[in-house]
Amino acid sequence: MPVSSSGKLLTIGEVARRTGLAVSAVRYYDDEGLVAARRTSGGRRMFMKSDIRRLSFILIAQQLGFSLEQIRLQLKQLPLERTPGKRDWEKISRGFRHDLDQRISMLERLRDRLDGCIGCGCLSLESCALYNKDDRVSAAGPGPRRVIEDRSGITPE
Repeated sequence: MPVSSSGKLLTIGEVARRTGLAVSAVRYYDDEGLVAARRTSGGRRMFMKSDIRRLSFILIAQQLGFSLEQIRLQLKQLPLERTPGKRDWEKISRGFRHDLDQRISMLERLRDRLDGCIGCGCLSLESCALYNKDDRVSAAGPGPRRVIEDRSGITPE
């Protein structure tokens, strides 16, 4: 059975305490293949210390709204046979960077436009006559186009 770089495998309880997860959650992520427990001859799950980082990454990514499938795709890029290094983590962070940048951009647009018209194209506010003359934003599609995507190319007159 492989051991962590510290020479010691951790029990599921130790991993749960270190990550703040319930033991059942650690077991679930193992069953889902997001971490890979080693089994003792008695069937106990034992984890490498590096699995703490994997589980922490899963928690953060879920809090950012990523699905388990998106997380799984990124984690597949990490080596299971050794502790991932800085380059390994940089590689998977690039996978999320584009999506995070898009989310940040949308949140900034929402924040900046929330107290006024959010670009819905409804023509119900006085400012719509200035910012969306003749309902031009509707050509970009339904919904709050200027918040969802800032690609309308329509500028206020």
